[in-house]
Amino acid sequence: MARQAFKYKLYHADRNRRLDRQRRIAGQIWNHCIALHKRYYRRYRKHLNQKRLKSRIAYLRNHLRPEWKNLGSQAVQDVIERIERGYELFFKACRLRKEKKSKRVVRPPSFRKSVKYRSFTLKQAGWKLLSPGKVRIGGAAYRYHAGRDIDGTIKTVTISRDAVGDFWIIFSVETDEPSPNRAATGRTAGFDFGLKRFLTGSDETTVEMPEPLKSELKRVKKANQRLSRKLKKSGGRKKARLSLARLHRQIADRRREFHHQTARALSRKYDVICIEDLNLTGMKSLWGRKASDLGFAQFVDILAHHCRKNGSRLVKIDRFFPSSKTCSVCGHVHRELSLRDRTWECPSCGSHHDRDKNAAINIEREGLRLIAHQAGHRLEGEAA
Repeated sequence: MARQAFKYKLYHADRNRRLDRQRRIAGQIWNHCIALHKRYYRRYRKHLNQKRLKSRIAYLRNHLRPEWKNLGSQAVQDVIERIERGYELFFKACRLRKEKKSKRVVRPPSFRKSVKYRSFTLKQAGWKLLSPGKVRIGGAAYRYHAGRDIDGTIKTVTISRDAVGDFWIIFSVETDEPSPNRAATGRTAGFDFGLKRFLTGSDETTVEMPEPLKSELKRVKKANQRLSRKLKKSGGRKKARLSLARLHRQIADRRREFHHQTARALSRKYDVICIEDLNLTGMKSLWGRKASDLGFAQFVDILAHHCRKNGSRLVKIDRFFPSSKTCSVCGHVHRELSLRDRTWECPSCGSHHDRDKNAAINIEREGLRLIAHQAGHRLEGEAA
């Protein structure tokens, strides 16, 4: 079985205020749970058990905070589970840093302004799909733009509000593994991510990135200036903030659409696609806005989705594999190669290399080697 999300935009209506009220309640519960976690740790030096926290919030809903009952009980439980997952990631990162296996810094869950709390999730109860394009949540019916049919069994329903103020409904659906909707091509390729070119393929395929944020940087700058000149809590400031949020949403939509188009084309063209497992945190610390504008992490997730859908195989190479420093002709590893060197000559065989093209060739070879290695282990297991 596979999980897939279907996202739709809700129609604008006065009744959406009910959803906004529930979203704010979820934010209040989040902050109250964070306060209880911090108080419990200061007193006992222990992590607050999730089960006890759920019991405490249930008591508050029934006796002291009856307005919290406007939010479904399963949505309340999901808020507590989100906090628990955040603490699990925090403790795991602390343990890895202590064992010197990772330098990644993860912050524990913290307070949020309830007006900025984005979403709440319902599971089995609290919602009902009335018809395509219409859903009932908490006793009220809402219409959404049903651009495509929902295929599968709905497991969770998430109501989200973006920075512009629009509401979205996301159905998380469990479906059967999709069957490939294309014939096998027999093609394989390795791809190297870059800052000059978005993708460089081992078969000399290149993909240029439109860089939507860079192209709209002047408009973003002017929108920020207009926002900073407005008086706080004024109507003009609210309009300027919404204008800036719409601009950022347009930029994000353009980037996502480019990622989908590129991933769809690659997954249909190749049977095996090999890429590097990038250190995205390190790339952002080095190149900042440039790395964020390219959106490598989002593209890898989208590429994995389209590969599953089209029956292609995505292979990720270890980030410490010296793909750029290894000569694709003789295999010599040129340790002195720096990031500034876009072309280089192998000191062993004298071959001239383009850095990105050479890396893509090595990534493809390493990916195919990993596939053969895994197949060999599988045959040994079946024989045993």
